[in-house]
Amino acid sequence: MPELPEVQALTDFLADRLTGRVVTDVELGSIAVLKTFDPPPTALVGAPVDGVGRHGKFVDVDVDGTHLVFHLARAGWLRWYDEMPRTQVRPGRSPIALRVRLDDGAGFDLTEAGTKKGLAAYVVRDPADVPGVASLGPDPLADGFDEAAFAALLEGRRTQIKGLLRDQSVLAGVGNAYSDEILHAARLSPFALAAGLTAEQVRGLYSALRTTLEAAVLAAEGKPAAQLKDAKRAGMNVHGRTGEACPVCGDTVREVSFADSSLQYCPTCQTGGKPLADRRMSRLLR
Repeated sequence: MPELPEVQALTDFLADRLTGRVVTDVELGSIAVLKTFDPPPTALVGAPVDGVGRHGKFVDVDVDGTHLVFHLARAGWLRWYDEMPRTQVRPGRSPIALRVRLDDGAGFDLTEAGTKKGLAAYVVRDPADVPGVASLGPDPLADGFDEAAFAALLEGRRTQIKGLLRDQSVLAGVGNAYSDEILHAARLSPFALAAGLTAEQVRGLYSALRTTLEAAVLAAEGKPAAQLKDAKRAGMNVHGRTGEACPVCGDTVREVSFADSSLQYCPTCQTGGKPLADRRMSRLLR
């Protein structure tokens, strides 16, 4: 799933190519992907793109005051064309869920692979009309999001820190992969309780949050959409690297599997050398 760094890079990529262009057509390949009906997608046609922004993991294309907002979810992606195919999208016949054409012949498709559908698109007058945007917590890279603000988010929460970092209503933009990376950099167990962290641990976690995301944003900057997934994988130290050596200490990266996801961590760096039990209700082995 694309997270804050990839979505920011995708936002910048689209802003460079869409701003000032006019939308000439919007085609739906999947009725289910569109979560709104008023205004209709045709409201975008004939209008200029004023800019592209990001809200957490949501991309926001401002088309003369009407907004096309989309969330790529687990299996969604954006395919850019300098010259769009002339064929029309046929609903249900391809992974293309939505196609946008521009007046210079370029455009993009929103695609989704697999049977479990999560890709969502909204046409709204205000991004806050999208429930997922309205409920977002603060952006961890915002100028005003300092250590004190972060500490206030953690205070009193008897929630495992891994889950808290991924909770979009608490913090916008961090998902499974970068939460693994942030916790590895902070040398914290994914199952440590937020309220139980010391002031020093909170300080280290805040630093790891900012530096990990800033480095990932920098690594993704300027890359075309087609290269962002590979760039993300290449930058991971523990996530997706089960069985490999930790680049910090050399210990073997371990995994905890759940029903539909998994996390990776280094025992030496994060759990005092103790492996975590690999079962759904995981806890430190005693």
